[in-house]
Amino acid sequence: MALSPLAPQWLQFPENINALRQIEWASGVSREASGELSVQGITVSALAEEFGTPLFVLDENDFRARARGFKTAFDEAFKDLCGGVDVYYAGKAFVCTEVARWVTEEGLRLDTCSGGELAVAKAANVPAENLSLHGNNKSKSEITRGLKMGVGRIVIDSLDELDRVISLADGLGLKAEVMLRITPGVHASTHEAIATAHEDQKFGLSILADATGTSPALRAVARALEAQNVNLLGLHAHIGSQIFEAEGFAMVARTMLGLLAQIREIHGVSLPELDLGGGYGIAYTSEDHPSTPAKLAGQMAEVVTATCKELALDCPRISIEPGRAIVGPTTFTLYEAGVRKDVQVEDSTGALFPRRYISVDGGMSDNPRPVLYDAQYTAVLASRMTQSDAIISRVVGKHCESGDIVVKDVYLPEDVAAGDLLAIPATGAYCWALSSNYNYLTRPAVVAVRDGQARLIVRRETEDDLLARDMGV
Repeated sequence: MALSPLAPQWLQFPENINALRQIEWASGVSREASGELSVQGITVSALAEEFGTPLFVLDENDFRARARGFKTAFDEAFKDLCGGVDVYYAGKAFVCTEVARWVTEEGLRLDTCSGGELAVAKAANVPAENLSLHGNNKSKSEITRGLKMGVGRIVIDSLDELDRVISLADGLGLKAEVMLRITPGVHASTHEAIATAHEDQKFGLSILADATGTSPALRAVARALEAQNVNLLGLHAHIGSQIFEAEGFAMVARTMLGLLAQIREIHGVSLPELDLGGGYGIAYTSEDHPSTPAKLAGQMAEVVTATCKELALDCPRISIEPGRAIVGPTTFTLYEAGVRKDVQVEDSTGALFPRRYISVDGGMSDNPRPVLYDAQYTAVLASRMTQSDAIISRVVGKHCESGDIVVKDVYLPEDVAAGDLLAIPATGAYCWALSSNYNYLTRPAVVAVRDGQARLIVRRETEDDLLARDMGV
């Protein structure tokens, strides 16, 4: 078979249909001599037999190595500037009690965005001082819980929220450790739904002056500094997710350091901390070419060094928030193939070409990202090798939606059939975390593999779980 006219230009035709592009997979994933995909020597058929499908398979060794990699690289790059960096794992990507423990054991902190994520952190015995609490609309109960737990910082997202935190802290007789989330106006090169630093969106305090003659960001700084029960640690910014270009991170660093210098001039205060967020991209398909933690750290340290020197500013303690870049590549989703269907599709000239549809036993309930963000994935035949020709294919779910697409464009073997196992790499971030019970499907289990041993870290939901909240039963 040859390159299909239906394939997007970026999609490469596979020279070897059985090969893995290793950057898309955890380090422990390979093909056995038998042709099966394995994780640290455990075959996918063994995992499917023991734990069922769909199944999230997480390489714990790889997760820990990636977490250590970020901590080591940024500590080394910033050791002469501010003694190192605080790395917060962004729990919104994927968190459970086991993951929260791994993060702590590898020297990272944990960023949470809700009462539920705080509950996971508490259950995992993460030290409260190593936690941050994010969110653009934290409830009174969430803020109260964070204050009572003594979280290391609450990231304030608006003037209204700042007043709420001040009031709640005052009522409890506690002091709130806070950072202010700033909207730096940097337009990241990513999907609109996951770009978070431009002006017209819900997150953060703008640096643009409004009708009052000053900016919401500077008014928040003044309010926080005058509040007796608030300790303003510093500023926070996050420009989005799945970003590959270093320029965006450099721009936000310069903007935020400039704001710190402005605050020093106005208030005579040098705020001690600056969080530059996360959003580092990973490889989902052959189109993606991510950077490394060492390269990112070096580039950011260079910009921070030059900007602090230019502004005569002491370097604040830097923190970052990788989530996807740690957990994303560690995990693949294992599906069982079901029905297949061949269709004829017109290209731009009106000529007809074949496309293969392959249905699997999951779908948008375990990975809604293709529907939400037009996210692209790839897939491989995991349960065996083949000498079959490659055919342009679309992997779809079993839900009652025509948009229930797991992998929009991929070359798969022509002989994929019902009962075969397919593996989708790089599903560690925002897949299980965004999963749902649409069509009353039960959410999949998550299995961690460490040193050649597999164990459940999140069990599969059951139909009894689904019915447990139904008060009519």
